[in-house]
Amino acid sequence: MTEILKADAAGLARAAGLLANAALVAFPTETVYGLGGDARSDLAVARIFEAKGRPRFNPLIVHVADMAMARSVALFDARAEKVAQTFWPGPLTLVLPLRPEAALSELVTAGLSTVAVRMPEHPVARALLSAFGGPVAAPSANPSGKVSPTRAEHVLAGLSGRIAAVVNGGPCAVGVESTILGLADGPELLRPGGIPAEALEACLGAPLPTGGDATRPSAPGQLASHYAPSAPIRLEATGREPREFWIGFGPEARGADLNLSSTGDLIEAAANLFHFLREADARATGTIAVSPIPERGLGRAINDRLRRAAAPRH
Repeated sequence: MTEILKADAAGLARAAGLLANAALVAFPTETVYGLGGDARSDLAVARIFEAKGRPRFNPLIVHVADMAMARSVALFDARAEKVAQTFWPGPLTLVLPLRPEAALSELVTAGLSTVAVRMPEHPVARALLSAFGGPVAAPSANPSGKVSPTRAEHVLAGLSGRIAAVVNGGPCAVGVESTILGLADGPELLRPGGIPAEALEACLGAPLPTGGDATRPSAPGQLASHYAPSAPIRLEATGREPREFWIGFGPEARGADLNLSSTGDLIEAAANLFHFLREADARATGTIAVSPIPERGLGRAINDRLRRAAAPRH
């Protein structure tokens, strides 16, 4: 039976106690709900993979409460320090060299010499990480490959009875996962997300190349088919074909079943994306059609998710 905990002192104390006993606790971040387990515990991390049915070669993000905790698990050079000071806390994950004495479970890094680490901005996440006092591995709190959860009820729909608890902190504001920036070698964008690439380029003072390999992921979220509803998806749809459920975008998508943002606001669209994919999957009797999304700012993250959701299933 999965406990539903309030985001108050008692609920956070209970959640921290469960984490200390290698149990799994879902909690809100500003991006999506994360499925947390003690990043130093092989048992806890193995339970994450089991609960999600997640491919074991796909690394996990380690969530930290502050810079001291971040430096205890990863090696920061001057460039990494500058980026962290600019964008943390917030929806940015840095892939950095793993500190040899970090004592993280090897399952977290999938055997790599790097670690994906982020400091979330959500006050409930920050409070839980502080109460627990250690790094927490936390992929999105949903069965692997399915739509990511932005509300506590989404977590329960996919994982009820498979995890110890969920801290109900309300809906997530950003709605797509964190941007992943690789800094172990040259800077490279490993996953678009809640921080636009343009903002990172301004901080780094240079164009940001795209990296990553869908067959051998170096960071989370790089599998080609990911975030997928059960129904097939047709992208770049300017209207609805027979028996299609249409998710529109912008004022021109009149008559859409759902509209990510009737005003064309990419922040609103990102926040609605996963919730609307879930609703469409529940209501669709055939294909889900999705309107074109501009390839700029958060639109890049939205399109990344949609392309993965529409990729051929294997």
